[in-house]
Amino acid sequence: MIQTCDSPNPNGSALLPIKEAIAKMFAHIKPIEDNNDLPLQNALGRVLAADVISSIDVPPADNSAMDGYAMDHQSLSQHNKLKMVGGALAGQPFNKTLLAGQCIRIMTGAIIPEGADAVIMQENTTVDGDNIVFNQIPEKGNSVRKAGEDIQRGQVVVASGTKLKASHLALIASVGVDHVRVTRKLKIGLIATGDELTPPGQDLVPGAIYESNRFALNGLLSDFPVEVIDMGIIKDDKSSLRAAFVQADNECDLVLSCGGVSVGEADYVKEVLAELGNINFWKVAIKPGKPFAFGQLKQAWFCGLPGNPVSSYVTFEQLVTPILQTLSGQTLSPTPHFIAKAAGIIKKRPGRADYQRGIFYRDESGELWVKPNGKQGSGIMSSIANANCYMALEQDIGDVQVGENVNIQPF
Repeated sequence: MIQTCDSPNPNGSALLPIKEAIAKMFAHIKPIEDNNDLPLQNALGRVLAADVISSIDVPPADNSAMDGYAMDHQSLSQHNKLKMVGGALAGQPFNKTLLAGQCIRIMTGAIIPEGADAVIMQENTTVDGDNIVFNQIPEKGNSVRKAGEDIQRGQVVVASGTKLKASHLALIASVGVDHVRVTRKLKIGLIATGDELTPPGQDLVPGAIYESNRFALNGLLSDFPVEVIDMGIIKDDKSSLRAAFVQADNECDLVLSCGGVSVGEADYVKEVLAELGNINFWKVAIKPGKPFAFGQLKQAWFCGLPGNPVSSYVTFEQLVTPILQTLSGQTLSPTPHFIAKAAGIIKKRPGRADYQRGIFYRDESGELWVKPNGKQGSGIMSSIANANCYMALEQDIGDVQVGENVNIQPF
């Protein structure tokens, strides 16, 4: 008998609402604790394990926001002509104190010298020998970037739990930090099961299909800080499945399998899990993807994805993604979504949250609309490949009529 943990009977018909399924997973998993220091240039896509704190102000000193002339703004309250006594470039400051009645030529990024508090752009001036004629009187601080305007000393620049983007790397580099502490990469085992599966490039025999789920999952996993251990295609043989799961359990943090969690006579995955660990729940009120399983082997966590390609893809994005974010220590953020109007009738039966594939667009007036992208069968991968969003339809609603609001998740 399959072992369970605070879950509906896996052999029964109860379907766990998707929010409850995610809550149950969060109640068990926790971030990995291993982390290491990386050179900043190698940290793109990794998750910070410690805050990055600035030891300097950015900018480190008041500097000019444009090419022009720097002066004490009060000097121009009495005269419109000042004597130019020098210049300043970025990295080459004017190291004297500017006196009343004086100005200097200054370039963008150059430090504002002592005695100056404003800059006027060169287009508003006229050169008259050694003097500069000003066509306007500036306010104090005009075109001056203040020290610490962007970042102040002691400030948290990027917080722990952030998945580092290119902009984060630039921000961290701007405070002089060249190494960051990140969580280690997760090790993910990937298993496809089924006698009917054939690798692309080989001839198909009657009844066989080409295996595509691992290609999709490898692509989706590339967005996460993970190392994928691809176990390949495992036939519907209990001893082979057991050996594959034992190996994956020994090497991985999370094992993903495709197929074998339904109710077929040759679906042995649940039996193997009963021997090696437990299933926390099986069957989620999601369409496509009802036979989704979550549990634990002796060491690694386990997610059993349905074998149908669309079901596998959708359950990865909706259910596996938050697991990967949590395990890697990433701070969770809400899935981006928008409200669009239904451009046609959207067929839906109450009972399961339905992630239909759609195409959203704006009309001439700027109104956002969405329509289904053709047939929505769980084996029709073109419904995802040629779509640009999910139409996320709540569990208890029925058909959506033309003009009604639809929650969409852009790809």
